[in-house]
Amino acid sequence: MLKTGQNISQKQSLQQKLSPQQIQFVKLLQLPTIGLEQRIKEEIELNPVLEEADPAATEESLSEKEAEWERENPEEQKSEDEPDIDPVDQNEDIDWDSFLHNTEYDGTGYSGSSSPSGSADEDWRDLPNPYHETLLEELEQQVTLLDLNDEEMLIADQILGSLDEDGYFRREIEAVVDNIAFNHGKLVSAAQVEDVRQKIQELEPVGIASRDLRDCLICQARLSDGDSEIRDLAVTMLKDEWDAFEKKHFDKLRKRLDADDETLKEVFDFIRGLNPRPGAVSDPESDSRNYIEPDFEVYYEPAGEEGEEDGEFVIRLNQRNIPPLRISPDYKRMWDQLKKESGKGEGKQARNFIRDKVESAQWFIDSIRQRQQTLMTTMRTIVALQDDFFKHGDGLKPMILKDVAERIGMDISTVSRVVNGKYVQTNFGVYELKYFFSEGLETESGDDVSSREVKNILQRVIDNEDKKKPLSDQALTDILREKGFKVARRTVSKYREQLQIPVARLRKQIV
Repeated sequence: MLKTGQNISQKQSLQQKLSPQQIQFVKLLQLPTIGLEQRIKEEIELNPVLEEADPAATEESLSEKEAEWERENPEEQKSEDEPDIDPVDQNEDIDWDSFLHNTEYDGTGYSGSSSPSGSADEDWRDLPNPYHETLLEELEQQVTLLDLNDEEMLIADQILGSLDEDGYFRREIEAVVDNIAFNHGKLVSAAQVEDVRQKIQELEPVGIASRDLRDCLICQARLSDGDSEIRDLAVTMLKDEWDAFEKKHFDKLRKRLDADDETLKEVFDFIRGLNPRPGAVSDPESDSRNYIEPDFEVYYEPAGEEGEEDGEFVIRLNQRNIPPLRISPDYKRMWDQLKKESGKGEGKQARNFIRDKVESAQWFIDSIRQRQQTLMTTMRTIVALQDDFFKHGDGLKPMILKDVAERIGMDISTVSRVVNGKYVQTNFGVYELKYFFSEGLETESGDDVSSREVKNILQRVIDNEDKKKPLSDQALTDILREKGFKVARRTVSKYREQLQIPVARLRKQIV
């Protein structure tokens, strides 16, 4: 029998939720130095209570300002008989002594670990970036110089609008014909579209709007300067012997092109100098914004020429463009003035606004201070675990996020946020913090070695191999085993692919 009715029940469950302060800290933690600089600027704009502090200002100077204000406004000073606070404000008062002095953030990071500030860099950073034309704008200007009629201009516009990120035109020609007929009421033929495409293909950069890689290389080779014999052989090889060229069947190419090794090498070098991605031009404006600014500086300072083991590491957190912050003392005066006002209208709203903004500013400053402490703690642990690398530039040890998290007593997700997108400047170059984390492999002697070290050795072996007879994956495996590394052939293949090194057949060259 089907029962109907309503039941009331209670259910107890345990849930973990992050507070707004914790969420703010997590977001600040994963920001790199440049991102933190922008985030601080945004917070200063949003919160009028938060302001940049004069680095030379001290607590004594703040006290002098308050004393001066009291001398200029004696009528605002509180008398001994005056009640402490209006009943409306009993739960809304602010400990200004604490906020004015204990919530200042001087921008020095953690334990005086910041690098010196450079005003010249900040001045240059504020300059606007110059305008640079995009590739599409340059092509549109070049098209206007071609002798095209109205229909051909419509076709050119369709082709330019259909280029992919590498500059190729992979759209079906019939789709262009249909689009022009539907949207513009013009009937054009597929031959007209192909003719306009070939004209665009000869604009700068040469090879733009090509159908595929073969078409792109043929166009560039045909229009390039240089030795006419080598150029003609290159065009012939790309047109008629593409399969043999792609698979590097040198014996077949020698016979079919009737060329010796020296000539064939020159042809391959010529083709290697062509641009396979004519549309992938760099954007100067984008490049200027996407540079890497290290978040840390780590250097090893030996105690003496012979006492290297007695030296110490110098670890600095980059705070070059992070301004010192504080809660504005002007709002204390405003708060004191508002306390004198009676009523529950606008005065109370203003007090609530100031209180909320002061608390928000305090949370923000505390979050930044906690961020810097967490970053430095994590970096010190990484240096301690990878001390050989930071001393000599090699000898990476196996290390995972859990190793660092256990040492500093934090969650793995916290360490992951610290590591992600952060860079460190060392005596041996700039490295992303992720570089120091890798799985381990066991050697014949029983020691553990980082998989990254094995990749470096594999890279060196391939760099020094005979280019006429490249080493197969099995041969690479045997060499690594001779060096004492227990690796399987499939592991070597995986490492080779991660290093973006092609198979032996495609590494073959004419030397």
